[in-house]
Amino acid sequence: MTHLGYILAAYGAAFIVIVGLILWVWLDLAAQKRKLARLDRDGTRRRSRRPAA
Repeated sequence: MTHLGYILAAYGAAFIVIVGLILWVWLDLAAQKRKLARLDRDGTRRRSRRPAA
């Protein structure tokens, strides 16, 4: 009685899901950086920045 097929399928599915999540986060990070760069370029100020004295 071997469950090797089930075990390999479970590890394979988990691997695919984890790689997919990492890719999704990485692509979203790049998109957010592009949006932030565009806002900075357009002169939009961040609320967290204090005005220079």
